Amino acid sequence: MGVARHLTPDLNAAVDREIADWGTAGKVKKLWAGDASLWTGKDESRWVGWLRIAAEQLAGVAHLTRFAEEVRSEGFEHAVVLGMGGSSLAPEVLARAFGRQPGFPALTILDSTDPSQIRTLEKSLHLARTLFIVSSKSGSTIEPNLYHRYFYEKTKAAVGAERVGRQFVAVTDPGSPLEAVVTKDGFRQIFHGVPSIGGRYSALSDFGMAPAAAMGLDVQRFLESAKRMADACGAPAAGNPGLELGAVLGALGNRGRDKLTIIASPAIADFGAWLEQLVAESTGKLGHGLIPVDGEPLGGPEVYGQDRLFAYLRLTPEANDPQEAAVLRLRAGGQPVIQIEIAGRYDLGGEFFRWEFATAVAGSILGINPFDQPDVEASKIETRKLTSEFEETGALPPEQPIFQEGGVKLFADPANAAALGSQSSLGAYLRAHLNRLRPGDYLALLAYVERNEEHSRALEKARREVRDTKRVATCVGFGPRFLHSTGQAYKGGPNSGVVLQITCDEAADLAVPGQRYTFGVVKAAQARGDFEVLAARGRRALRVHLPAPVGQSLRSLVEAIRTLM
Repeated sequence: MGVARHLTPDLNAAVDREIADWGTAGKVKKLWAGDASLWTGKDESRWVGWLRIAAEQLAGVAHLTRFAEEVRSEGFEHAVVLGMGGSSLAPEVLARAFGRQPGFPALTILDSTDPSQIRTLEKSLHLARTLFIVSSKSGSTIEPNLYHRYFYEKTKAAVGAERVGRQFVAVTDPGSPLEAVVTKDGFRQIFHGVPSIGGRYSALSDFGMAPAAAMGLDVQRFLESAKRMADACGAPAAGNPGLELGAVLGALGNRGRDKLTIIASPAIADFGAWLEQLVAESTGKLGHGLIPVDGEPLGGPEVYGQDRLFAYLRLTPEANDPQEAAVLRLRAGGQPVIQIEIAGRYDLGGEFFRWEFATAVAGSILGINPFDQPDVEASKIETRKLTSEFEETGALPPEQPIFQEGGVKLFADPANAAALGSQSSLGAYLRAHLNRLRPGDYLALLAYVERNEEHSRALEKARREVRDTKRVATCVGFGPRFLHSTGQAYKGGPNSGVVLQITCDEAADLAVPGQRYTFGVVKAAQARGDFEVLAARGRRALRVHLPAPVGQSLRSLVEAIRTLM
């Protein structure tokens, strides 16, 4: 249950001092009491419901086991979570870590407005045999509401108006706008979130556990793992696994080791995507915080700078983890590594809690409020402005590229355009942009394209080339998914990011029922709103717009980057 630290003596000493301070000052007790003075003295006390949710869920677990039996008896082939960020990432971890359970539907997630992504999902479903879980804490998040409209109408056409509601459930906070809508639509069930738990801390609430029940997991066993970890995190200092991890994150973050690089055994690799959101949204604000790096291919010690902390989550039963030798080389090369042994997949329940607790601890050490996300809200506001304009005028505001070549268009705000200078080719612009990377920086490749294996491989190749040449951390985000996750840190965290935003023409758009705008228009508005906030925050950003077909154009872009390295 503990954390194995492989740190230099000075870093170890810094962590030990933090743990001792927490013990002397009784800070663990303050955290469990939700004492806002532990953080910034604002509204933090309103957001600590996650501390006791495992015990509360175990006391009322019957509502989840009943739901699981209902789903089994209906014979659904698929269960699809329609959500974003905290509503989708924990269920995705479970779906990928456990796979399909006998007698239960396969669980999949939709968290993109990319028309191709939605179309690909729809083609994989037998609508008459699919359960949809519309998941939104606020009930007003644009993406789940659009997914609801789209698949409700499609399913109604397939099964009829009398039956369609039986194939939908909702997870939302009490009294939300979504609750009123789904009551009218006749959903079979509504699960309620806990108002005092923010989205990214909601994995053990019904936002995570209702999908877990739908896919046939032993929810009680999962929650018991979380309860054991919560009990262990009550220790005042030594032996508290959440405090020790949080002290490492906070102490090293304050000493420039702010690129938390996540390595997880292949069977639990998707845990990194959930962890990205938790760490980025919780700590990346006010010009400070940790930048989580997930999915970056491992290299030798020589390709990393002095800004890394590696967290290795090792699934103990998984023999011959191919990453283990690389982790040993990192340790031998002097890079700081922490290692957590996970006894089995059901112990992910404990890991959800450990990292939530550790993130709250790190937030205190870093001097920030770990429960707000001000820059995520800024992007949502800009998106709403653009979609509202489209509804009124039938078009998004015109924009002028700073350069065009072979169907590729480049866009930048005036400050970034001036910094790049006037260049004569696409390659020259890319070179000028990537040359803005300095030691301690990171590259963020933010791609508003379908998240599939082909596109993921291309972006992985690009990030590896940049990492190995520039010796900087690299992050990849698929839009709009990352807007509800790492986007907070890219805009509000340390100004050490160089952003390459990638957008594309739509091969075929998709209509949104009852709206003038389409899914493609929403995605375009999200990308443009995202870029506007990046520019307003003074970030080094360039947008590359690719022509269709996007796969071919993306490969060409990656090849252009490779030739520059």
